[in-house]
Amino acid sequence: MQILTTPEQMKAFDAAASGRFGIPGSILMENAGRGVVDRVVAATGSVAGKRVTVVCGKGNNGGDGFVVARHLLLRGALVDVILLARPTEVAGDARIHLAILRKFQKSASASLRVSFQSARFTPPQGVVPAIVVDALFGTGYSGVPRGVAASAIRWINTSGAYVVAVDVPSGLDAATGMASGDVVRAHLTVSMAAEKVGQYIGAGPDQCGRIEVVDIGITPAFDPVRNVRVFRHDDASVAQLLPRRTRTAHKYSVGKVLVIGGSRQYTGAPVYAALAALRSGAGAVVLAIPAGVRQVIASRTKDVLLQSLSESPAGTVAQCALGELAERIAWADALVVGPGLGRHPETDAFVRELFVSCPRPLLVDADALVALCDGPARQWKRPAATVLTPHSGELARLLGTTASAVEGDRMNTARSTARRLSSVLVLKGASTLCAAPDGTVVVNTTGNPGMATIGSGDVLAGLIGGLIAQGMPSFEASAAGVYLHGRSGDLAAARFGQRSLLASDILALLPQAVLTVETQ
Repeated sequence: MQILTTPEQMKAFDAAASGRFGIPGSILMENAGRGVVDRVVAATGSVAGKRVTVVCGKGNNGGDGFVVARHLLLRGALVDVILLARPTEVAGDARIHLAILRKFQKSASASLRVSFQSARFTPPQGVVPAIVVDALFGTGYSGVPRGVAASAIRWINTSGAYVVAVDVPSGLDAATGMASGDVVRAHLTVSMAAEKVGQYIGAGPDQCGRIEVVDIGITPAFDPVRNVRVFRHDDASVAQLLPRRTRTAHKYSVGKVLVIGGSRQYTGAPVYAALAALRSGAGAVVLAIPAGVRQVIASRTKDVLLQSLSESPAGTVAQCALGELAERIAWADALVVGPGLGRHPETDAFVRELFVSCPRPLLVDADALVALCDGPARQWKRPAATVLTPHSGELARLLGTTASAVEGDRMNTARSTARRLSSVLVLKGASTLCAAPDGTVVVNTTGNPGMATIGSGDVLAGLIGGLIAQGMPSFEASAAGVYLHGRSGDLAAARFGQRSLLASDILALLPQAVLTVETQ
């Protein structure tokens, strides 16, 4: 897994580099600026003869920008540097590199122009830059850009140039991914030492473009995993987690899943969940459904076993069905409850009784989550591992707040809820977060807006349940399942387009997603 850091952690890492190891900040800044230029050349080709504008703030991010400008100049670029401050406002290591840059200006006046604009932003006159480097605000910034800074950001976004952000696009909160005002929209973000949480949540993915990391000389100086609690997966890390079958495996030794769902109104959702559990690699899946919909569901799949349950007057699972499932619950390695379950007082009571009594790992999704929201506090005392998979609206109902409040602080909300409920929480959305009770969070980086379609969540529930049944710990299974689900959605979008993407496409391409990950 790749670590994702917060601004506070990066500040501590910088302090450790200078305090414990004596690495001057000016050297780290030099390494950062040179690394940015290396990535710019890799992305755009030679910069010789190209017009590049570097927009700098007065802090350390601006200092990185001064170094960027110098190395661009050394590679033959025609460089305009715009400092949105007075020179006297620049301090520390940034001041050192501004002084160096101004000395370069004296000997390269035809190729380097430096201007200071503290009151009003004026773009370079008579030129159209091929590349714009955003070195205005760094990872420590939060708030709303105003005045000259807001004007500069708007110009960057309308310049038509290839935009490169230094560490984080200006206006984006590196901790939360929130963008409360004008924010730079970059084609490439070059992140120093490690990726940042805000690059992958909230507005981050839309604003950062491609993200690349440069080693500025502090990575070997500390062990960040001890302090970092936020990560992201890639193909390699997911492949390492996925269970392997032995040559002596049989269908009952590689994962047995019990999916409970379906109702008179919803017959597709439980089928999606059950088939996804099979596609995950589970050997046997039983789909427990109200008796009244057995014939309809049987016509949709021949790959799973069906068990009919007593039903409520509304055609949902009856409360007494829990006794009918005793043998299947004892048989299963993992349970999934909720897909297409529907709502009725008897069904809600069934869910709550199952929740407190089930001795197996249990994933709770959709209407089953709502049933828990309306239940007593004792429902959270579970005898086995629990995975909850709400979207922001369902989590808001669970917490007694609003969906906008959840979306405003997804990371901390997911983390605190997982800890409070002693459950793995899969907060679906952009980007989906998997939070463990110990505070660890995995941010998902796969998937696309086309996956916001009916049935997509049911596929995810079954996929995670199937991985748990194969012996994966619930947190690892959840994070890997979300990643594979998004990977399949990306394959589907590439084939059909986001607009026309269906949940059945995600389900159909799960084998290819798994194969792609395992063969990287």
